[in-house]
Amino acid sequence: MTENDQSQFLTRFNQGKTAFDRGQYRQSIAELEAALKLTTIGSKQGGEAQLWLAMAYQAAGDIEKAKELCRKLVRHPHPDCRKQSQQVLAILQAPQLVRPPEWLTSIPDLTNQENTKPVSAQMRRPRRPKPEPSAIQFEDTRRMNTRDNGFILAAITFIVILLGLTYWLS
Repeated sequence: MTENDQSQFLTRFNQGKTAFDRGQYRQSIAELEAALKLTTIGSKQGGEAQLWLAMAYQAAGDIEKAKELCRKLVRHPHPDCRKQSQQVLAILQAPQLVRPPEWLTSIPDLTNQENTKPVSAQMRRPRRPKPEPSAIQFEDTRRMNTRDNGFILAAITFIVILLGLTYWLS
């Protein structure tokens, strides 16, 4: 594989993953299939691209293609690709759970309604103005007792005596 093929593969592969992340599954499938043509299928990169392609097939609703691709990947030469494809295949083959209708809430489609009125500025709740921050009130230090009460001097003396005793006893 040439340097140009490698860079084109990485570009297509990353574009396919980005499209998948954005929910554009058909575009993701196209990009990942183009990337696979630029690499060796048996390589680790080829296996990763095929795994992403299988997940894109599944997300696009083509479960059978996703299962078929995962079945092929179970025999892939790279052990990580084999392991991941087995996990994805197990998920794809798992039975679908049936949810009772009372568990679901239906959301009506309102796109074709003609009698909808846009919300006008009059119908909105008025916004409350943000309160102004109050000015900081400092206390008058002239009325405070700011004399030293000797506590600091007593605490320092106690610590010095304690340290002296520990040094003398050790």
